[in-house]
Amino acid sequence: MPLVYRVAGVNALVLVAAVAVTLVVLAPRKFSSFAADEAVVLTAALVLVALVNLVVLRRIVRPLETLTSLARRVDLTHPGARMPGASAGSEAGELALTFNEMLARLETERREATGRVLEAQESERLRIALELHDQVGQELTAVLLGLARVRGLLDNPLRGEVEDIQEAVRASLEDVRRIALELRPEALDDLGLLSALAVLCERFAQRTGIDVSQHIDEHLFTHSLPPEEELVVYRVAQEALTNVARHSGADHAELRLTAENGNLKVIVSDRGRGLSPGGEPGTGIRGMRERAALIGATLDVGPNEDGVGCAVTLLVSGVPAEAHA
Repeated sequence: MPLVYRVAGVNALVLVAAVAVTLVVLAPRKFSSFAADEAVVLTAALVLVALVNLVVLRRIVRPLETLTSLARRVDLTHPGARMPGASAGSEAGELALTFNEMLARLETERREATGRVLEAQESERLRIALELHDQVGQELTAVLLGLARVRGLLDNPLRGEVEDIQEAVRASLEDVRRIALELRPEALDDLGLLSALAVLCERFAQRTGIDVSQHIDEHLFTHSLPPEEELVVYRVAQEALTNVARHSGADHAELRLTAENGNLKVIVSDRGRGLSPGGEPGTGIRGMRERAALIGATLDVGPNEDGVGCAVTLLVSGVPAEAHA
């Protein structure tokens, strides 16, 4: 039962008991010979007082009910939820104000913790990518050169087997290079976001066989995003394309980069199976949301406008509408 009805019920019982005791103490004879019209008037008065009490209590308790409902809905992966009208004018207002301050503190701590985790992940990605490129890649290249020298010394029946081994080593070398580039894209550091996204789509299409249409305005955002925001945009696009390959069953995807009202809008969409109804978001979606929250961006995952397939939309606020080189 809601708090307002419990308090109103207790107040009504106290009021009725107080009136009955007053009549018994002050006018015991009158109480025993109570007329019907007097009983009706007294009952109507009690009902009126109870209704007024209920209205007043509802106004007082409503902020607490709103606060309770908000506390049940709060999700730190979707920051920004606050109790409206919070002020220090009443106990309920002070509670709401304290709740808002607590939410702000939790969101800040979560954002800082997520930032430290993601920074550590990127540092580890960079370290592993460098080791793969500089150590494993060079060793495999040395193996290829050694096999080439060995092949020149062998007779024809054995050269075919050595060539097969060379092809296997060459394929492994390509895999090592691909993994290193996925761990830390060189194009993002050297050429910027637009070129990195173009390279990402090209390599994704080569690896998976899924055609990717790119709609990127090359005149936008050439120098407008700081490195951490460029990295978030790249990682979200990379994870969204990975989800297309893993779950959609589609043979075509689309990457769109546009500007709307001073915001950078990145959309990765497909027309595949779409999201499972009522399914819990997976690790990839949660990771994208955490990255978006790190830079104050918003992420939406849902069907396309016509209800078919899936679209991942990242909205980065505070970006100039045009940033020409």
